[in-house]
Amino acid sequence: MRVNRRYFLKNLGLAVLASGFPLAVQARSFPKSIIKPPRLKVGDTVGLISPASPIDQADIAPVVQLIAEFGLNVKLGAHLLDRYGDLAGKDSDRAADVNSMFADTAVKAILTMRGGWGCNRILPLLDYDVMRSHPKILMGYSDITSLLVAIYARCGLVTFHGPVGTSTWNAFSVDYVKRILFDGEAVTLQNPITAQDNLTQTPISVQTITPGKARGRLVGGNLSVLTAMVGSAYLPSWKQKILFIEEVGEDIYRVDRMLTQLKLAGILQQISGFIFGQCTNCSRGKNNEGLPLQEVLLSHIKPLGIPAWYGSMIGHIKDKFTLPLGVAVEIDASSGTIQMLESAVLRT
Repeated sequence: MRVNRRYFLKNLGLAVLASGFPLAVQARSFPKSIIKPPRLKVGDTVGLISPASPIDQADIAPVVQLIAEFGLNVKLGAHLLDRYGDLAGKDSDRAADVNSMFADTAVKAILTMRGGWGCNRILPLLDYDVMRSHPKILMGYSDITSLLVAIYARCGLVTFHGPVGTSTWNAFSVDYVKRILFDGEAVTLQNPITAQDNLTQTPISVQTITPGKARGRLVGGNLSVLTAMVGSAYLPSWKQKILFIEEVGEDIYRVDRMLTQLKLAGILQQISGFIFGQCTNCSRGKNNEGLPLQEVLLSHIKPLGIPAWYGSMIGHIKDKFTLPLGVAVEIDASSGTIQMLESAVLRT
C-alpha cells in the first residue's frame, strides 16, 4: 500500500508533538539577546552548591575562608552535604538548590563546589524563567559544563567556566576571577611566558592547528559532558561560535570518538573558531599504540579551515582561565589569545 509522503510527514510531526518527546527533536527558538549578570562587589553574598558529585564537611571551611578573603559573604545550599550514591543528593534536591539560589535576591553569585557527574540529570528540573528574571554569576567547570551551557542556551545568560570551590585558587586563577567578575574588564587571555607560582614549572605552549583570527561568541567546556548533551534541548545554536573544549582522564581514542560525534552532529561545521585546552592524564592506550592527540585534532579540525589551536590554559589544571560563555571574543590562533570584545558583567 502506497502512503502519501506529505500526509505521512504531517501526521508524524503531530505525533511527535503529542508524544512529549524532548524539544531537541522539535524546532525551538534561541534567546535573541544576551543577559549579563551584575558584577561582584565587596560585601556581596555567594551561594555554595553541589549540583554534581558529593563533597565532605571538611571541604567547606577552606572555601568559606577563600570567599571571605574576597570580601564576600557565604550562603550554604540546603543540600550542600547530601549524598545519594555517587551524587550530591537526589536530582530534585540538587535542582532545588540551584533554583533557590537564583531566586534569592540576596545572593549575587553562585559557586559550585566540584564537578564529577550529575548535572545533566537535573537540567529538566531547573527554573529557567527564574534565571532570566534574576541573572547572577554562576561559575564552575568539568561536569558543571552542563549547567553553564544549558543556562546560556535557554536563557541567554552569560555563565563562567572557571574554578570550582575545591579548585587550587592560586595567583593566576584568582587574578582572572577578580578582573572579569569584580572589575568587569574585557581581558585578553593568553598563556604566560613565565610560570606563576612555581619557578620550576614549564609554561604551557600553544600549538597552532590553523592560523588566523576569528570572532564569535565563546561557548564550550568539558568534551565528554558536551557530547553527552548532543541531541538534547540544552545546547545553543552553534553558528558563528568559538568552541573551546578540554578533557581529563580519557584515552585519546575516546577524544577521537567524541570529536567524531560533534562532527557527525553537524556542530564542528558551524563554528567559526576552535580552542582545545588541556587533555589532562589522557593516554594513547595500551603500549602507547593509539594516535597522538595532535594527530586526532589535526584530522578533525584542520579540514574545517577555521582558526584553531590547542594548549590553552583551560581544564583540569592548577592555573586556569575564567572563560565567559556567551561573550563576544576575537581569537588569534597564531598567538593563542582570546580577546574579550566586551565586559562579561554589568558594571553598575
